[in-house]
This record gives sequence, C-alpha cells and structure tokens, in this order.
Amino acid sequence: MMDQASHSHPYKSALPRWPLHDPSWTNRGGTWRSEQSSRESLKENRFRQHFPTHPPFLLTQPECPLYISPPRERMTRPPKHWPTHVQYLTVPQFHSSVSSDALSFLRGGSSKGISLTPAAQSLGVIRPIIDPSHPANGQHGLFAARKIPARTLIVEYIGEVHSDERPTSDYDISLYRFPGESVGVDAAIMGNEARFVNDYRGVRPKPNAQFADRWTVGDLRMGIWSLSEGIRKGDEIVVSYGKAWWAARSPSLTGIGSAKTFRID
Repeated sequence: MMDQASHSHPYKSALPRWPLHDPSWTNRGGTWRSEQSSRESLKENRFRQHFPTHPPFLLTQPECPLYISPPRERMTRPPKHWPTHVQYLTVPQFHSSVSSDALSFLRGGSSKGISLTPAAQSLGVIRPIIDPSHPANGQHGLFAARKIPARTLIVEYIGEVHSDERPTSDYDISLYRFPGESVGVDAAIMGNEARFVNDYRGVRPKPNAQFADRWTVGDLRMGIWSLSEGIRKGDEIVVSYGKAWWAARSPSLTGIGSAKTFRID
C-alpha cells in the first residue's frame, strides 16, 4: 500500500472512479472497501471486470479513491496482409546464441547516454504485388502510407537478434560484427513490417531507402531510412540487398533480381 502523503498521481483524470457512485462501497480507515467482500474478493469480483489480465493497485485517497492498472502495452496486433505463419513483433527478441559480451554492448545504449526514442508507427503499409513485371509478383511489398520526407526513419527492422549461422534465411541482415562473432537480425519467422521491404532491382532504377543502425531505447537496432529524394505516397519502399545477398542465391549475377531468385513471403 502506497503511503497517502507521499503519493502524487499524474493520471488522475484518466482513471475509473466508479466506487464514488456505488453505495455498496464505504471508506474505512482511509481505504475504500466493499461491504459485501474482503479486499481479495474485491480484486477478483470487481476489478477483474475492468482489468481481466492484470491485478489492480489499490491506493488510499480520502477525497477520491483511485484504481490504477499497469501501463498499457504497445499495440501488438498484426497489420493487414500479415502472414499467419510469422509472429508479429514490436521489439526485438534475443536468441540464446548471442554472447553475454555482445548482448551487453547491444543493450547498453542507455548507459552511454545515446538512446533515442522508438520509431513511430511504420510509415509503410503492406500491400500485395500484382504487377507481372515485378520480380516479386504474387508476393508483398511495403509501400509509403504518406509522403515521406528525405532522410526519415520509415521503420525499424525488428526480428530475432542472433549470432548463429542461418544460411537458408532470406530475411537475415547484419547488425554488428564483433571479433569472432557476427550478430544479425532474422525476420523469417518473427518480425515487423520491415521484412516486406524488397530489393530495388527490377522495380526501379535505384533504391529510395537504405539500412542504417541507431540506438533506440538503449538497444542497437537497424532501421530503414528514406534517401535524399524522399518517397512519394503510394510508392514502393525499396532498398539494395547488396550483390553478396544475390550472389549467394544465384549461380551468377546475370539474373540478379529475377523472379526465380526473389525471396518468398
């Protein structure tokens, strides 16, 4: 129980105040309780009607009894056209293959004083590609939901941060290289909208976005940023996977970007 004198509540106006209007509630010793039940049954019977997944925090307030639920978690509902076989993430997941030293560095931005706020909601939307000339025809891409200014963070590349080898994944990008350990982010089975960003080859003359890392809420994360021209609303957001990515998936670079070598959703 938090001491009344030391408590100041910044979210007073946003909290439910139904005990004030319920005659079955009485103030006993500065704490509001139900006449019909004990404090434990109160939590089970009354509070779970409002907060079914979280236990409440009961505060003593003589003038206005307030009840606080834990902070609201960030929305994790997958966006439209999200594949059912892929877990949708809003924050990175760290695989056990990442060493403790690497993990300490990758999550140590706050101690260095270089942590930035998380990216806003993705500026791109997932859409199916139905253009027969597109290398990823029949798959999906990420398209600008609105006009995106130059050098703007579009979306962070979220997935499973790992250090083990994953040669068969088409969604694995490099995050940081340590002596004897390379850390990547794999969005093959878990990730966010960034996993749908396609390569520019066969789509447009040059990419309109690029990969660049930054410190976010203490973590080193990879982001997708618009280039100097910006991106028009409705345009597909495309990057360069790099020749090494394509070379690993085709006998030669001759057919780079062809439908036969393009990754599958």
